[in-house]
Amino acid sequence: MKINSNKFFTASAIIFGSVFLLNCEPNADNLGEQFFSNNMIMGETKAYDLIGNNLNNNDTLRTDAVRLQNATLGAFNEGVFGMQKSSFVSQVRMNTYNPDFGANAIVDSAVLVLKPLYASDSITTTTNDYIYPDGNISAKKVVDSYPVLKYGKTKIGGKTIFNIKVNEVTEFLYGNADPVYSNKIVAYNTLLGSKVFDGNVNTVKITNAADASNLWTSGVGTLRVPLNAGFFQTKIIAKKGMQELSDASNFTRYFQGIRVSVDENDGYLFKFTPTDAQIIMYYKYDLVTNGTTTRPQTTFAFNVGSGNSQFSQIQYNRTGTTVATALGTTNPNGDAKLFLQGMGGPGATIKIPASTIAELKSKFQNDKIGIVTAKIRLYSDETIWNNTYAKPTDFLFNTKNATTFISDIATLAGAPGFQLIKYYNIDNNPAYYDITITKSLKDIVETDAANNDFVLNVGSYLKNSQTGAYFGLNYHDRAYNPNRLVVVGTTQDANPKRLQLNVTYGKK
Repeated sequence: MKINSNKFFTASAIIFGSVFLLNCEPNADNLGEQFFSNNMIMGETKAYDLIGNNLNNNDTLRTDAVRLQNATLGAFNEGVFGMQKSSFVSQVRMNTYNPDFGANAIVDSAVLVLKPLYASDSITTTTNDYIYPDGNISAKKVVDSYPVLKYGKTKIGGKTIFNIKVNEVTEFLYGNADPVYSNKIVAYNTLLGSKVFDGNVNTVKITNAADASNLWTSGVGTLRVPLNAGFFQTKIIAKKGMQELSDASNFTRYFQGIRVSVDENDGYLFKFTPTDAQIIMYYKYDLVTNGTTTRPQTTFAFNVGSGNSQFSQIQYNRTGTTVATALGTTNPNGDAKLFLQGMGGPGATIKIPASTIAELKSKFQNDKIGIVTAKIRLYSDETIWNNTYAKPTDFLFNTKNATTFISDIATLAGAPGFQLIKYYNIDNNPAYYDITITKSLKDIVETDAANNDFVLNVGSYLKNSQTGAYFGLNYHDRAYNPNRLVVVGTTQDANPKRLQLNVTYGKK
């Protein structure tokens, strides 16, 4: 392909079209050089300094049911970002209203069932003799244990213990589509149950020792928190036939919800799928058959998942931390370190200086350049954030106060191999990231679009698993993404890892 000088503007359009190709290869920028053949057009790359500032998100964001594909539980405390602690609040609904529990119904037990994300390839199996309590049957109990996926300190003092508490909520939580923010405080009182959690979820199977028949099997990889049987006897069974259990409207005002939390302020954060959460009540009742009365055990389930108003309550303590100092002082010429934290923590703003835009516009108008690629490069900090915590592999990136995706996503999302954010050396220090803003910069330079600040937060835009298409601007995992990172910002020295914009353009 040859591009001659009297068709440069057409070539410029073709060059931008080549960005679809550029993103298909590991070294994408070099592929554009094929358009500069026969010395008709020369490629040139130049680095420009950027202005990066810390963005205080006030430790809050929407964490209601619309935002929670996953929910978080736990606490993590370290000296840079401080303490971040997450609890889960949800309404409870009956699976069947106006239920008939049978005659003389007595609750044996109740349990809250959660399904955390766990390492399915790491399993420990134990087998023990067991007496199955319903009939005192000699049995075998087989427990498969899997560690939950953790972010933070997997062990403190050699242990991974959390004391999980479940309390009754004492205020109405409204509708499941109503916006709720992570700093919302709800009233709660009665302790419904607790569990000492060792960081593992289990699959339990109990079989009859005599004939190996199955007596009971739990869900796969579940966390089960025992609840107070007496509470459910009084709150549920005793209300049989009454208005409180007649429909969802009455029930959600009678039993207004639960709050799941941990006692500890340090450890780790883990995720679970809120749509799978449920309470199971086990009870016996009188069953008369041919004049003979038996008391079979049965179950009644309460939905703590889909359809309920629910949210993550996220608490912070930043006293004496590095990030507190950084957020308290902002340099208009750029902050030297940028602090990025998911689940409502700080983000960053990135600005292209007006002088850089003026220079590129001059080159465009006078030297007839065409921008081929433009990428913001970020390096992770090696001084205050030199650790083994997992680094983010993606970010939410857009212009400030945007209501649609950045133009690079809108233009290039369908291109094979396109990634808005590319990461390198992610398991080491320093890692670095390239953020593609080719189309955005071309719009500013070539069409006089506004040079708005960019905003960067920890998180990933959610995609359709079948098509790879983005669901939308507000569909992302920021509400439950626990990752954090410190990156090198704007420095006044010649630090080669400072925040920069790398622009490659073609020129006559």
